[in-house]
Amino acid sequence: MSMKLWRVLTVGLIAFLFTSGRSDKMVAVEDPLISEDALLQLNWVDSVFNALDFDQRLGQLFMVAAYSNKDQKHVDEISELVKNENLGGLIFFQGGPERQARLTNYYQAQAKTPLFIAMDAEWGISMRLDSVPDFPKAMTLGAVQDSKLIYKMGTEMARQFKELGMHINFAPVVDVNSNPDNPVIGYRAFGENKELVTQRAVAYMKGLQDHGVIANAKHFPGHGDTEVDSHYSLPVIKNPEQRIWDVDLYPYQELFRENLMSVMVAHLNIPSLDPAANMATSLSKKVVTDLLQNRMNFQGLIFTDALNMKGVANTNAPGEVDLKALLAGNDILLYSQDVPKAKAMIKRAVEDGVIAESEVNRRVKKVLKAKYWAGLNNYKPIKTAGLIERLNTAETKVITEELYADAFTVAVNKDGLIPFKQLDLKKFASLTIGDEGKEFQKFLSKYSQFEHFEIRKAADQTTHYNTMKKLEDFDVVVVGLMGITNSPKRKFGIAPADVDLLRDLSKRQKVVVVLFGNAYAAQYLEGLDNVVFAFENNEITQELAPQVLFGGRPAQGILPVSVSDQFAQGVGGFLAGNHRLSYGTPESVGLDSEVLNEIDAVAEKAIRIQATPGANVLVVKDGKVVFERSYGKLEYKDSPKVNSETVYDLASITKVLATTQAVMFLQSRGELDMNKTLGDYLPELRGTNKEKLVLKDVMTHESGLVAYIPHYVKTVQNGSWRGDYYKPSAETGFSRPVSNDMFGRDDLRDSIWNWTVESKLLPKSGGRYKYVYSDLTMYLMQAVVERIVNQPLNEFMDQNFYEPLGLYTMTFLPTEKMPVDNIAPTEDDVAFRKRQVRGYVHDPGAAMFGGVAGHAGLFGKANDLAVMMQLMLNKGYYGDVSLIKPVTIEQFTKRQSNQSRRGWGWDKPDVEAGKGGSAGDLAPKSTFGHTGFTGTCVWADPENNLIYVFLSNRVYPDANNTKLLKEGIRTEIHDIIYKAMGKK
Repeated sequence: MSMKLWRVLTVGLIAFLFTSGRSDKMVAVEDPLISEDALLQLNWVDSVFNALDFDQRLGQLFMVAAYSNKDQKHVDEISELVKNENLGGLIFFQGGPERQARLTNYYQAQAKTPLFIAMDAEWGISMRLDSVPDFPKAMTLGAVQDSKLIYKMGTEMARQFKELGMHINFAPVVDVNSNPDNPVIGYRAFGENKELVTQRAVAYMKGLQDHGVIANAKHFPGHGDTEVDSHYSLPVIKNPEQRIWDVDLYPYQELFRENLMSVMVAHLNIPSLDPAANMATSLSKKVVTDLLQNRMNFQGLIFTDALNMKGVANTNAPGEVDLKALLAGNDILLYSQDVPKAKAMIKRAVEDGVIAESEVNRRVKKVLKAKYWAGLNNYKPIKTAGLIERLNTAETKVITEELYADAFTVAVNKDGLIPFKQLDLKKFASLTIGDEGKEFQKFLSKYSQFEHFEIRKAADQTTHYNTMKKLEDFDVVVVGLMGITNSPKRKFGIAPADVDLLRDLSKRQKVVVVLFGNAYAAQYLEGLDNVVFAFENNEITQELAPQVLFGGRPAQGILPVSVSDQFAQGVGGFLAGNHRLSYGTPESVGLDSEVLNEIDAVAEKAIRIQATPGANVLVVKDGKVVFERSYGKLEYKDSPKVNSETVYDLASITKVLATTQAVMFLQSRGELDMNKTLGDYLPELRGTNKEKLVLKDVMTHESGLVAYIPHYVKTVQNGSWRGDYYKPSAETGFSRPVSNDMFGRDDLRDSIWNWTVESKLLPKSGGRYKYVYSDLTMYLMQAVVERIVNQPLNEFMDQNFYEPLGLYTMTFLPTEKMPVDNIAPTEDDVAFRKRQVRGYVHDPGAAMFGGVAGHAGLFGKANDLAVMMQLMLNKGYYGDVSLIKPVTIEQFTKRQSNQSRRGWGWDKPDVEAGKGGSAGDLAPKSTFGHTGFTGTCVWADPENNLIYVFLSNRVYPDANNTKLLKEGIRTEIHDIIYKAMGKK
């Protein structure tokens, strides 16, 4: 062979092995087939190799275990090995990122040859290190149908590896888990189908290698059909060779075609591949050289599995096992127990002609070529400052959320129960069995009213009986089955008695079981009517499960393993959502979380200057709640903190989320005409100055109505409320609650109505009424609605809106439905009620009206308002409920007059450029919403599919406190949201 031909072939092989994923620029050199990078690689490898003596070269074939959570003795031992033995690399195990980074820099500084830094990080570096997020485990990824998401995960893992100065990830696991009793692989495998395993493995591998990290397929030739853990003894696989080729080797063949760079050889005994007694595959030349390298033509790096594992350590002494592994054909001896002894034995073998020095040198150069590919020719120390922040990015959270969400698998869904429909006709309970399920319960309650119950795993019969009794009145019981383990021998942590409880419950009511853990545990759930696989139990899956159950997200996962007859590989598939809200990260919808975090400073400023005791801020983008935070307390003094469940008096938001909703509902159905007059619907107004007021003018505040009538003034005297109007306790003729321990006359509502009807109209200007924002509009529109539907406004809204939408905390008269402790206090009312107002409407007129008024009286939490506004952005539908026609929403939310910015009922941004009015300056003119006197606002932007909710009790303890408005707190936060979208 000519020198030139040899050179071409060598460089071609190098390019095949170590430039996959890179587009090398071809340059005009002596041989046009040789790339510039290949020449640089050859030069670097030769220079490093030639600078080493044989003992130092030999060190490149060893990789030992390092820890960042051990003592100085361990650090010194590794340091000595690095300096004295010229180690090829380190595989890091338990510890923390910053500690590992400092040690890596320390060890690299002592290394004559730059060290390979590796980690066994199948589901990310969190598998070994603290302070970093988990990625899903392989079986979860097996359920994911979009392999692009797995590629994204590999890409993000590669980024994290590089931040930590690491070069090799011992992943993916490509074992085809054909044995459900496998004690060591199981959830670590993508599944039992070779094509499924291969597709996921290729995506994972490419994500790593396309971004500069060497992937490693394991455990060759296949650990999927074992019942013994090779960490403890040598598993025996008795399958014939053809079956191994057909199943276990299939993923490797496909990965080799995609330029896989390294393989790990397992400690298995497979007589059909090597009949020698008790021969481990990692020590078998027939497997490592003849099969892997020659028959399968793999030329990448070959690692042994850890040489301290009992599968080989039980029968081979340290040093001896290293030599046998090297003779078998492995390149790198992983987790060597005695490097000096192993090197001595290998040198003796070279001297004795057992292995040629040229063969050792070939493998050393192979290692050095891979180091060049990984960038160790240009080694730079790790930047430790800000490392934790760089490892925990918003993008990491997005990818993780997407993967877990895409994996959810609805395996059984009897009669299409999921996603839940007709929420107003179902009484829900949740039951968690095993580990704590607080996030699961919290997110269930975002969709409907739940009572939550918990029992420990394998509870006694009495507990089960009492639980049955507590649940007997519920229509649907959602069960979070937790505490699942990965042990087949222990039934994966499933207690038979707990399953009996689920079967008994299923005989009486609808039961939905969410399995938070190993899918193989579902074999004990055979026969249940509704089963959902979450695959893992963590905060993310607990948050996602309710979203799937209620249709906030679709379910797309397919079960990757066969668990039982009912739960066979392939069950599941696409189950559509139903356009309810989902919950996730800002970046998943294109918002910058760092900019959104600026809301914290504004909200905290509001509390610091005592503009309000506390507040809730919520942001929805593209139907997903991406920001929901609580600030401050219920009161300025020592009191409970505000949380996402805090219910606020919404004040004038009642106008748009109660009365205007009802008007739109009726107009959509042709039961109300905005061009008709009040007199057309309310005969008692005929002959009054209100008779000819047109509804559309009333709803735009251009009908001559005065802004406000202080009705309560007529019922107080000398600073106290009059006894002929109010009593401190309910009695005959005084049954209308106005506040705690204060009851108004039964005919008080009639009095307010009469005073409203008798009020004067404002003078016209130029033949028309000017725009004057008036509470009276909604007194009158409430009367129109109630006359048409023949039902009180609160009952109508409950039955047609709030209950069907699952909004059990959006309500009038909240003290009838919830503890007062859940409700933020409003004013210490010294002018009228002479007490702190809490749980009763703050507006005096609405209170006198009985707590149900068209302009005020509605209470709710931030999530409730988000649902109502999403109904509007959805063009009148939400979940399985369709309430308002799209054309009606368009009519009501557009600007209706050249006198003001108003729609029908709805407020809008100011029409003058640069003046946002009650909305932020950056809000487009299509935005609609409303503010409330108590310190609230809600805005929806159809152009950007955006919702903003701000709730506070700024009127506590004094309604004259106007700092919230003067400081522009609500509008400033609104503009921050747009800045987070890149708006200026």
